[in-house]
Amino acid sequence: MGKVKVEVNLENAEDRILYLRKYIPETQIRSEKVQILVDSGAIMTVLPQDLVEKLGLREVKKAVVTYADERKEERPVAGIVTVRVGDRFSTGNCIVGPPNSIPLLGQIPLEEMDLLVDCSGQRLIPRPESPYLPLIEIKNLRK
Repeated sequence: MGKVKVEVNLENAEDRILYLRKYIPETQIRSEKVQILVDSGAIMTVLPQDLVEKLGLREVKKAVVTYADERKEERPVAGIVTVRVGDRFSTGNCIVGPPNSIPLLGQIPLEEMDLLVDCSGQRLIPRPESPYLPLIEIKNLRK
């Protein structure tokens, strides 16, 4: 498949809420622009500990992660982080990786943003069915 790295904007979602409620100026929203490896085999976003600390994300729980070599390890889960790719975004928790590890963009945010991996173009693209806004399918809720 090849490795696809894309530039994303990461933002502390709690800071954004404080800004919207007029508790802090927009300049105090902690954010970072980073290169992230797209990993459709990963479920969640994984961010290195030093980046999580820089963004001011708080640990919300722990989870056991399984690595590609089948090793298992307990890791912290932190949040809330907003991941922006172009004009699409996903907000949620992230797995906290070791300091200076490679940031990974997993399947949940890819699906929420309705983006596909274009390996030949080394980029993320909207699904053809949803070029302007994410298309999110839900089942009929009527009985």
